[in-house]
Amino acid sequence: MSKIIISLSGGVDSATALAIAKKEGHECHAVSFVYGSKHGKYENVASSKLSTHYKLESWRKINLETVMKDFDSHLLESGGDIPEGHYEDESMSQTVVPARNIIFSSILAGLAWSIEASEVWLGVHAGDHAIYPDCRPEFIDAMRRAIDLGTDGKVMLTAPLLHLDKKRIVELGKDLKVPFQITRTCYKKQELACGKCGSCRERLEAFSANGLLDPIQYMLSPENAI
Repeated sequence: MSKIIISLSGGVDSATALAIAKKEGHECHAVSFVYGSKHGKYENVASSKLSTHYKLESWRKINLETVMKDFDSHLLESGGDIPEGHYEDESMSQTVVPARNIIFSSILAGLAWSIEASEVWLGVHAGDHAIYPDCRPEFIDAMRRAIDLGTDGKVMLTAPLLHLDKKRIVELGKDLKVPFQITRTCYKKQELACGKCGSCRERLEAFSANGLLDPIQYMLSPENAI
């Protein structure tokens, strides 16, 4: 059993990664980042519920709003509207937050070293690869090496979902009894998921491909949402 720090966004991916870590018997400490995203308030509610559900040893919120307030991204409060369409559409590149996982991974590595955790876990997955450069295997390999060198081998970066698509993640999460009903995926600044943004569409398609009904509430009924 290892002590780990996991980046917990409150979505399907990080929730499933957390379920894997708990199944493996790790001592789990979660971190959620507040960085000025439109959906951040709702993500953090989901993360809080997940931390309670899994009885985590700790859950921290780290505020980076001042650091990232001038970053160029439609995902942020300072950016334009969240695009609608498929998750891998070119328009979704507008939701890239520059160097986000470089920043998050570095902070997590420093915290892991400080509390003597041996691993940092990220929930990046294969569906992210088309649009998000800091979610691709090449980046994870490079960041893993950088963290290993930068911590003198004290901390390892782990991405357990790196080569899985959302369909497989939902299937795995179902087997692990992930409480999908308390997760948050929608990128828009609203309490109910829109069912139209790329993130919602990818989620809905994944549940449908598994023959499952998504348990969260949408503004539109799931069959009409995409």
